[in-house]
Amino acid sequence: MEKEQNINPEDKILDTKEETSSMDENYKEDLPEKKEVSPEDKINELQDKVARTFAEMENQRRRFEKEKEDAFEYGGYTFAKESLNLIDNLERSKQVLESDVSLQNTDALKKILDHLEIIKKDLFSIYSKNNIIPIDTINKKLDPNLHQAMMEIENDLHEPGTIVQEIQKGFMIKDRLLRPSLVAVSKKTQAINEKSEENKEDLEIK
Repeated sequence: MEKEQNINPEDKILDTKEETSSMDENYKEDLPEKKEVSPEDKINELQDKVARTFAEMENQRRRFEKEKEDAFEYGGYTFAKESLNLIDNLERSKQVLESDVSLQNTDALKKILDHLEIIKKDLFSIYSKNNIIPIDTINKKLDPNLHQAMMEIENDLHEPGTIVQEIQKGFMIKDRLLRPSLVAVSKKTQAINEKSEENKEDLEIK
């Protein structure tokens, strides 16, 4: 019988260590060399981070200032818009009273209308102090940013698209639209339009 060969366990451990060491060296050789960062590069990187942080802080400060300014300037926007119903109700009350046959040409009607006019003037004065200004309409060209056309009225005295009637008054609060003016604009009469079409046809025939 052959004798069993004695293997020293320590020899196995040594062999394993040598193989691992050899693999590590080969792996290190395959890895790209890590570029060493110079102190100047580190300083430049830190300066860039600081500059970006300051820029972001400045942008946040500006946004905060704008929000604060808007809150101060337009904080009462919703309240102002709702309060315009007072103006509308005063106008409706005036129209109802003026159309009441039993009150026409009476001192009572005159006194009531005078009081309503005083209240209206006081409201406009309060609005003006708070930078709420009515929008000009009559004889102005229709501006979609300020006016909303509700109807067209035949009128040969004005250019088409000119505002000839104000249905509901519009207002601005500073440079912001509070509500548009509801208006009626002029258009050429039908007879003139038909005549223009006839003249156009005659010219085409000739």
